[in-house]
Amino acid sequence: MSRVNFDTLLEAGCHFGHLKRKWNPAMAPYIFMERNGIHIIDLNKTVAKVEEAAEALKQIAKSGKKILFVATKKQAKQVVAEKAASVNMPYVIERWPGGMLTNFPTIRKAVKKMATIDKLTNDGTYSNLSKREVLQISRQRAKLEKNLGSIADLTRLPSALFVVDVLKENIAVREANRLGIPVFAIVDTNSDPSNIDFVIPANDDATKSVEVILDACCAAMAEGLEERKAEKVDMEAAKKKATKARMDKAEEDAINASKAAAFMSKDEEEA
Repeated sequence: MSRVNFDTLLEAGCHFGHLKRKWNPAMAPYIFMERNGIHIIDLNKTVAKVEEAAEALKQIAKSGKKILFVATKKQAKQVVAEKAASVNMPYVIERWPGGMLTNFPTIRKAVKKMATIDKLTNDGTYSNLSKREVLQISRQRAKLEKNLGSIADLTRLPSALFVVDVLKENIAVREANRLGIPVFAIVDTNSDPSNIDFVIPANDDATKSVEVILDACCAAMAEGLEERKAEKVDMEAAKKKATKARMDKAEEDAINASKAAAFMSKDEEEA
Protein backbone atom coordinates (compact mmCIF):
# COMPACT_ATOMS: atom_id res chain seq x y z
CA MET A 1 0.00 0.00 0.00
CA SER A 2 1.20 3.51 -0.87
CA ARG A 3 2.55 5.55 2.05
CA VAL A 4 1.16 8.80 0.64
CA ASN A 5 -1.31 9.58 -2.15
CA PHE A 6 -1.82 12.30 -4.74
CA ASP A 7 -4.92 13.80 -3.07
CA THR A 8 -3.27 14.12 0.34
CA LEU A 9 -0.30 15.96 -1.19
CA LEU A 10 -2.67 18.20 -3.20
CA GLU A 11 -4.69 19.16 -0.10
CA ALA A 12 -1.48 20.00 1.77
CA GLY A 13 -0.36 22.34 -1.03
CA CYS A 14 2.75 20.32 -1.85
CA HIS A 15 2.35 21.23 -5.54
CA PHE A 16 2.99 24.97 -5.15
CA GLY A 17 6.48 25.92 -6.30
CA HIS A 18 8.11 29.35 -6.46
CA LEU A 19 7.68 32.15 -8.97
CA LYS A 20 8.87 31.29 -12.46
CA ARG A 21 11.60 33.95 -12.34
CA LYS A 22 13.08 32.31 -9.20
CA TRP A 23 13.24 28.78 -10.55
CA ASN A 24 16.29 26.56 -10.86
CA PRO A 25 16.41 24.91 -14.32
CA ALA A 26 17.73 21.69 -12.74
CA MET A 27 14.23 21.21 -11.25
CA ALA A 28 12.63 21.12 -14.72
CA PRO A 29 12.01 17.31 -14.65
CA TYR A 30 9.82 17.74 -11.56
CA ILE A 31 7.72 20.68 -12.81
CA PHE A 32 4.27 19.91 -14.28
CA MET A 33 3.27 23.35 -15.55
CA GLU A 34 3.23 27.09 -14.87
CA ARG A 35 0.13 28.87 -13.61
CA ASN A 36 -0.14 32.61 -12.94
CA GLY A 37 3.65 32.93 -12.98
CA ILE A 38 4.09 30.13 -10.40
CA HIS A 39 5.55 26.72 -11.13
CA ILE A 40 3.37 23.71 -10.26
CA ILE A 41 5.21 20.57 -9.10
CA ASP A 42 4.27 17.21 -10.63
CA LEU A 43 2.77 15.39 -7.63
CA ASN A 44 2.87 11.99 -9.35
CA LYS A 45 6.67 12.27 -9.24
CA THR A 46 6.49 13.47 -5.63
CA VAL A 47 4.51 10.35 -4.65
CA ALA A 48 7.10 8.10 -6.31
CA LYS A 49 10.01 9.95 -4.69
CA VAL A 50 8.41 9.85 -1.23
CA GLU A 51 7.99 6.07 -1.60
CA GLU A 52 11.63 5.67 -2.65
CA ALA A 53 12.95 7.86 0.19
CA ALA A 54 10.67 6.24 2.80
CA GLU A 55 11.86 2.73 1.90
CA ALA A 56 15.53 3.79 2.12
CA LEU A 57 14.94 5.53 5.48
CA LYS A 58 13.17 2.41 6.77
CA GLN A 59 16.22 0.26 5.99
CA ILE A 60 18.58 2.75 7.71
CA ALA A 61 16.38 2.80 10.82
CA LYS A 62 16.07 -1.00 10.76
CA SER A 63 19.87 -1.31 10.79
CA GLY A 64 19.98 0.71 14.02
CA LYS A 65 21.67 3.77 12.50
CA LYS A 66 20.78 7.42 13.10
CA ILE A 67 19.25 9.93 10.67
CA LEU A 68 19.82 13.61 11.48
CA PHE A 69 16.90 15.94 10.65
CA VAL A 70 17.79 19.54 9.74
CA ALA A 71 15.27 22.38 9.47
CA THR A 72 16.05 25.83 10.84
CA LYS A 73 13.27 27.72 9.01
CA LYS A 74 10.41 28.95 11.17
CA GLN A 75 7.62 27.09 9.33
CA ALA A 76 9.27 23.68 9.69
CA LYS A 77 11.05 23.81 13.07
CA GLN A 78 8.27 22.55 15.34
CA VAL A 79 7.01 19.89 12.93
CA VAL A 80 10.50 18.48 12.39
CA ALA A 81 11.23 18.44 16.15
CA GLU A 82 8.00 16.52 16.87
CA LYS A 83 8.36 14.00 14.04
CA ALA A 84 12.08 13.32 14.67
CA ALA A 85 11.47 12.88 18.41
CA SER A 86 8.63 10.42 17.67
CA VAL A 87 11.14 8.02 16.07
CA ASN A 88 13.94 8.85 18.53
CA MET A 89 16.15 10.57 15.95
CA PRO A 90 18.41 13.61 16.47
CA TYR A 91 17.51 16.97 14.92
CA VAL A 92 18.80 20.51 14.45
CA ILE A 93 16.17 23.27 14.41
CA GLU A 94 18.26 26.20 15.63
CA ARG A 95 21.31 27.61 13.84
CA TRP A 96 23.38 24.92 12.12
CA PRO A 97 26.73 24.83 13.97
CA GLY A 98 29.35 25.10 11.23
CA GLY A 99 31.57 22.02 11.13
CA MET A 100 29.03 19.90 12.96
CA LEU A 101 29.76 16.97 10.66
CA THR A 102 33.23 17.78 9.34
CA ASN A 103 34.47 18.69 12.84
CA PHE A 104 32.27 16.32 14.83
CA PRO A 105 34.72 15.67 17.73
CA THR A 106 34.54 19.38 18.70
CA ILE A 107 30.74 19.26 18.76
CA ARG A 108 30.90 16.15 20.95
CA LYS A 109 33.14 18.03 23.39
CA ALA A 110 30.49 20.76 23.67
CA VAL A 111 27.81 18.14 24.35
CA LYS A 112 30.02 16.51 27.00
CA LYS A 113 30.55 19.93 28.57
CA MET A 114 26.79 20.20 29.00
CA ALA A 115 26.73 16.81 30.75
CA THR A 116 29.66 17.87 32.97
CA ILE A 117 27.82 21.04 34.07
CA ASP A 118 24.79 18.91 35.00
CA LYS A 119 26.94 16.48 36.99
CA LEU A 120 28.76 19.22 38.92
CA THR A 121 25.48 21.00 39.63
CA ASN A 122 23.88 17.83 41.00
CA ASP A 123 26.80 16.82 43.24
CA GLY A 124 26.96 20.28 44.86
CA THR A 125 30.33 21.36 43.39
CA TYR A 126 28.83 24.71 42.32
CA SER A 127 27.21 25.40 45.73
CA ASN A 128 30.20 27.46 46.89
CA LEU A 129 30.27 29.69 43.82
CA SER A 130 28.97 33.25 43.83
CA LYS A 131 25.53 34.03 42.38
CA ARG A 132 27.16 35.73 39.40
CA GLU A 133 29.28 32.66 38.55
CA VAL A 134 26.29 30.33 38.93
CA LEU A 135 24.27 32.60 36.61
CA GLN A 136 27.03 32.57 33.98
CA ILE A 137 27.22 28.76 34.10
CA SER A 138 23.41 28.50 33.89
CA ARG A 139 23.35 30.76 30.84
CA GLN A 140 26.09 28.72 29.20
CA ARG A 141 24.16 25.53 29.92
CA ALA A 142 20.94 27.00 28.48
CA LYS A 143 22.74 28.08 25.30
CA LEU A 144 24.27 24.63 24.84
CA GLU A 145 20.89 22.99 25.46
CA LYS A 146 19.19 25.21 22.88
CA ASN A 147 21.73 24.51 20.14
CA LEU A 148 22.88 20.97 20.94
CA GLY A 149 20.36 19.42 23.32
CA SER A 150 18.56 17.61 20.53
CA ILE A 151 21.76 15.84 19.41
CA ALA A 152 22.99 14.85 22.88
CA ASP A 153 22.49 11.15 22.05
CA LEU A 154 24.34 11.38 18.72
CA THR A 155 27.63 9.72 19.68
CA ARG A 156 28.86 9.19 16.12
CA LEU A 157 28.28 10.70 12.68
CA PRO A 158 24.74 10.14 11.38
CA SER A 159 24.20 7.66 8.55
CA ALA A 160 21.95 10.09 6.67
CA LEU A 161 20.62 13.66 6.69
CA PHE A 162 17.00 14.67 6.14
CA VAL A 163 16.85 18.33 5.11
CA VAL A 164 13.96 20.75 4.67
CA ASP A 165 14.97 23.57 2.24
CA VAL A 166 18.37 22.75 0.74
CA LEU A 167 19.01 26.44 -0.06
CA LYS A 168 18.77 27.52 3.57
CA GLU A 169 20.63 24.44 4.83
CA ASN A 170 23.32 24.54 2.12
CA ILE A 171 26.17 24.32 4.68
CA ALA A 172 24.74 21.12 6.17
CA VAL A 173 24.30 19.64 2.67
CA ARG A 174 27.89 20.54 1.68
CA GLU A 175 29.30 18.95 4.85
CA ALA A 176 27.31 15.76 4.24
CA ASN A 177 28.43 15.65 0.58
CA ARG A 178 32.04 16.07 1.66
CA LEU A 179 31.81 13.11 4.05
CA GLY A 180 29.77 10.92 1.69
CA ILE A 181 26.70 10.96 3.95
CA PRO A 182 23.50 10.44 1.88
CA VAL A 183 21.10 13.40 1.88
CA PHE A 184 17.30 13.12 1.79
CA ALA A 185 15.60 16.45 1.16
CA ILE A 186 12.36 18.24 0.38
CA VAL A 187 13.41 20.28 -2.65
CA ASP A 188 11.42 23.25 -3.99
CA THR A 189 11.53 24.67 -7.54
CA ASN A 190 14.11 27.35 -6.59
CA SER A 191 16.70 24.80 -5.39
CA ASP A 192 19.45 22.70 -6.97
CA PRO A 193 18.76 18.96 -6.59
CA SER A 194 22.12 17.84 -8.03
CA ASN A 195 23.79 17.35 -4.60
CA ILE A 196 20.82 15.50 -3.08
CA ASP A 197 20.77 11.69 -3.09
CA PHE A 198 17.01 11.34 -2.48
CA VAL A 199 15.07 14.29 -3.93
CA ILE A 200 11.48 14.82 -2.77
CA PRO A 201 10.09 17.59 -5.03
CA ALA A 202 7.57 19.58 -2.98
CA ASN A 203 6.70 22.90 -1.40
CA ASP A 204 9.20 23.43 1.43
CA ASP A 205 7.60 26.63 2.77
CA ALA A 206 4.17 25.38 3.89
CA THR A 207 4.02 23.68 7.29
CA LYS A 208 1.28 21.31 6.12
CA SER A 209 3.34 20.23 3.10
CA VAL A 210 6.38 19.44 5.26
CA GLU A 211 4.20 17.63 7.81
CA VAL A 212 2.55 15.32 5.25
CA ILE A 213 5.90 14.24 3.78
CA LEU A 214 7.49 13.77 7.22
CA ASP A 215 4.48 11.71 8.34
CA ALA A 216 5.10 9.23 5.52
CA CYS A 217 8.87 9.08 6.05
CA CYS A 218 8.70 8.78 9.85
CA ALA A 219 6.01 6.11 9.62
CA ALA A 220 8.39 4.08 7.43
CA MET A 221 11.20 4.61 9.95
CA ALA A 222 8.92 3.50 12.79
CA GLU A 223 8.21 0.31 10.81
CA GLY A 224 11.95 -0.27 10.45
CA LEU A 225 12.49 0.18 14.20
CA GLU A 226 9.64 -2.24 15.01
CA GLU A 227 11.06 -4.85 12.62
CA ARG A 228 14.48 -4.44 14.25
CA LYS A 229 12.91 -4.99 17.68
CA ALA A 230 11.03 -8.07 16.45
CA GLU A 231 14.22 -9.50 14.92
CA LYS A 232 16.06 -8.99 18.23
CA VAL A 233 13.32 -10.87 20.09
CA ASP A 234 13.50 -13.71 17.55
CA MET A 235 17.29 -13.84 17.83
CA GLU A 236 17.10 -13.98 21.64
CA ALA A 237 14.53 -16.78 21.45
CA ALA A 238 16.68 -18.71 18.94
CA LYS A 239 19.73 -18.23 21.16
CA LYS A 240 17.88 -19.53 24.23
CA LYS A 241 16.59 -22.50 22.22
CA ALA A 242 20.10 -23.33 20.99
CA THR A 243 21.51 -23.02 24.52
CA LYS A 244 18.78 -25.33 25.90
CA ALA A 245 19.44 -27.85 23.12
CA ARG A 246 23.18 -27.83 23.95
CA MET A 247 22.45 -28.31 27.66
CA ASP A 248 20.01 -31.16 26.93
CA LYS A 249 22.60 -32.79 24.68
CA ALA A 250 25.32 -32.43 27.32
CA GLU A 251 23.01 -33.89 29.96
CA GLU A 252 22.11 -36.79 27.66
CA ASP A 253 25.80 -37.42 26.91
CA ALA A 254 26.60 -37.39 30.64
CA ILE A 255 23.82 -39.91 31.37
CA ASN A 256 25.00 -42.16 28.52
CA ALA A 257 28.59 -41.92 29.74
CA SER A 258 27.47 -42.82 33.27
CA LYS A 259 25.53 -45.84 31.98
CA ALA A 260 28.50 -46.99 29.88
CA ALA A 261 30.83 -46.69 32.88
CA ALA A 262 28.44 -48.71 35.05
CA PHE A 263 28.10 -51.39 32.36
CA MET A 264 31.90 -51.71 31.95
CA SER A 265 32.34 -51.87 35.73
CA LYS A 266 29.82 -54.72 35.89
CA ASP A 267 31.63 -56.62 33.10
CA GLU A 268 34.94 -56.26 34.95
CA GLU A 269 33.41 -57.65 38.16
CA GLU A 270 31.98 -60.70 36.33
CA ALA A 271 35.33 -61.33 34.65
